[in-house]
Amino acid sequence: MTSESHPVDAAQAIADDRDHVFHSWSAQRQLHPVLVTGGSGSHFWDSEGHRYLDFSSQLVYTNLGHQHPALVEAIKRQADRLCTVAPAFANDVRGELARLIAERAPGDLDQVFFTNGGTEANEHAVRMARLHTGRHKVLAAYRSYHGATGTSIALTGEPRRWGSEPGFPSVVHFMGPYLYRSAFYASSPEEEAERSLAHLRQVIEFEGPQSIAAVILETVVGTNGVLIPPPGYLPGVRRLCDEHGILMILDEVMVGFGRVGEWFACNAFDVVPDLLTFAKGVNSGYVPLGGVVISRRVAESFADRAFPGGLTYSGHPLACAAGVASIETFEREGILAHVRRLGTEVAGPRLARLAEDHPSVGEVRGMGLMWAVELVRDRGTREMLVPFNPSGAANQPMAEVAAACRAGGLWPFTHFNRVHVAPPLVISESELLEGIDILDHALDVADRYCAT
Repeated sequence: MTSESHPVDAAQAIADDRDHVFHSWSAQRQLHPVLVTGGSGSHFWDSEGHRYLDFSSQLVYTNLGHQHPALVEAIKRQADRLCTVAPAFANDVRGELARLIAERAPGDLDQVFFTNGGTEANEHAVRMARLHTGRHKVLAAYRSYHGATGTSIALTGEPRRWGSEPGFPSVVHFMGPYLYRSAFYASSPEEEAERSLAHLRQVIEFEGPQSIAAVILETVVGTNGVLIPPPGYLPGVRRLCDEHGILMILDEVMVGFGRVGEWFACNAFDVVPDLLTFAKGVNSGYVPLGGVVISRRVAESFADRAFPGGLTYSGHPLACAAGVASIETFEREGILAHVRRLGTEVAGPRLARLAEDHPSVGEVRGMGLMWAVELVRDRGTREMLVPFNPSGAANQPMAEVAAACRAGGLWPFTHFNRVHVAPPLVISESELLEGIDILDHALDVADRYCAT
């Protein structure tokens, strides 16, 4: 179905947006949002006829692309049969999706608490951990984003947290591994893992392990850098948690459901958490859905006492129907193998060439279809192309790079001094190469800011 099937009064739509929609993370008067009128596969288009290759998967969630017919049809079928039901009732599609998720989750993670999105998933995971352990503190990494509600924004380590402080008490932040800008003066992935773990151990000791309920980590740090954990780091965190009776929560809101070529990213790092949060890719965001996959020992804490949490739309039938269809589509279309192949054979090698060709590229890192191109002014000093948390004129170089991408027909995902490559998982090889070629040309803009 095209946008022509449902013509949009662009002037009225933009006026309504400007007059009545309050946008997130934005100074309202400074916004000029693009009016999106349609999409298909790896592309979407606006009211002025501009067509974009979506290298951001919107907010890294349209894993099966725009308007996938199997998901659209599943929502229509469910709407014809039963649009909604309260979470206290059993429902066939909710139960089926929970079973399908549990079957694909690692270890003994076999019960699912459904939420409406990722931030609520992290909120409830932390509540479960605190009640299970009887402890109150939670440790979270500085380079992290866990959501925008009360506990989740306090867990978040990056600057979006600042405007909500003072936040939820008993959250302590620590430094996670980031070899390119190592806080531990490491010179190899092995050293970075060892020293990061030593730092975390010290934080646990200083905070008092008997007071710590959980450590929460993004399995692969998403918005804050696409930071792939060095070998041994996540298993090391698992051992630290076990040593002190601390629960391990992995936030896979962004990287779950195929983004790195696995059902869950933790499968790639040989680690099983106690609680695993998800959202976004579970049904490509077609209807809001998230959740917590719970280990047996945590679930047992609530076998004979009530869990004090719930949501009106938990496990909404329309969302779950799209989730079931999504998992079926992943398997029918071989999505996981497709993502692994594109990451290894196409994205990785082609992005590495950008690093060779552009002095502004300090490092390329990633896996599957989740990559970051980190931009610098000087490769020797690793000075960032724009400062940490830039705004206004300080962000001009990145704004120009993003504008060059859009002018070439590519919609980029940018954060601080990085361009992320996170297209829909259904993207073809030719589309992926086309997008990277557009990015290649856009990086000529960044090169002009480099030291000579």
